[in-house]
Amino acid sequence: MKHPYETLPDEAYWRRAVAAPAMAQVDPVAPPQFRIGRSDKVATGGSCFAQHIARHLVQNGFTYLVTETAHPIVPSHLAERFNYGVYTARYGNLYTSRQFLQLLRRAYGFFQAEDMIWHKNDRFIDPYRPQIQPDGFSSREELLADRAQHLAAVRQAVENLDVMVFTLGLTECWIDRASGTVFPLCPGVSGGEFDSTRHVFHNLSSTEVIADMLEAIDFIRYRNAAARFVLTVSPVPLIATASGRPVLQATTYSKSVLRVAAEEIMALRENVEYFPSYEIITGSYNRGAYYGSDLRSVREEGVDHVMRLFLRHFGAVEVSRKPIAPSLGRQDHDSVLADASEMVRVICEEEALGKSAEH
Repeated sequence: MKHPYETLPDEAYWRRAVAAPAMAQVDPVAPPQFRIGRSDKVATGGSCFAQHIARHLVQNGFTYLVTETAHPIVPSHLAERFNYGVYTARYGNLYTSRQFLQLLRRAYGFFQAEDMIWHKNDRFIDPYRPQIQPDGFSSREELLADRAQHLAAVRQAVENLDVMVFTLGLTECWIDRASGTVFPLCPGVSGGEFDSTRHVFHNLSSTEVIADMLEAIDFIRYRNAAARFVLTVSPVPLIATASGRPVLQATTYSKSVLRVAAEEIMALRENVEYFPSYEIITGSYNRGAYYGSDLRSVREEGVDHVMRLFLRHFGAVEVSRKPIAPSLGRQDHDSVLADASEMVRVICEEEALGKSAEH
């Protein structure tokens, strides 16, 4: 042997692994440390893209852990509108590592800011979950009762999950200077009032994300020693940025930080895996085909590619590729998908930022 590159497998070479295969056959997943059995209780959390994972797990017969459910008399479509079953518990999107760690601390009484409530017109808004309840709560008492029930469901999830799939989404966040509270949305967007003397913008560094996630993993394992983790990075670009940088730069920074953090976390803790949903959707090999016409929404065939590989490598399950009509252009195909019953429906609080910019 003249040098070590002579015996490397195909997956180590760009041409063999990325450029040469058909788009749907590209597989950038490394062999995982562990598998997920159908009886393993899988919890999900993080940014919007994590909702796709939950949907496909259920469709393929895996055990998706839901600890916060609607009353049995509530119709399923209404329960989804109120965010039941979207994630394991009704916490909405956990966009940042800091928000995830804060939720765990709140659930076990280590973070004391539970008196914080926003208002919108005559309704009461939970600042930790500003869009979890359409039109808000009718009273302070109703909000606090729902919040207590929710935090109990988070504790139940922590202590009963076998695998946590967490999608890292953003690095940008807004923090309440007085209490240290991290919000999923800037105050004033979906309730509350923005106060520049009180609400501070912060863009997390890779060091901060790594520290947050290591503490969150250790926090869960203190109460559930066998917990395993799969980390992903959301391929959905930022809809808006308050960083002062153009949104394309801000998106690149955010996703780069999260991708680096995921790799470092995997190296520092056992039974923590990284799954490359980000690379599958954003990779140049697909020539942008996995994004909708807004260059942000992930199309169903992209989600299909991600989940086929997830189930193959983590679940040892082969799922057939869904056929895509080749005659449709991007615009026409988007219209068809928008009307299809199988269209991906993702609840995403960040969309409120885009709507506010339109007004």
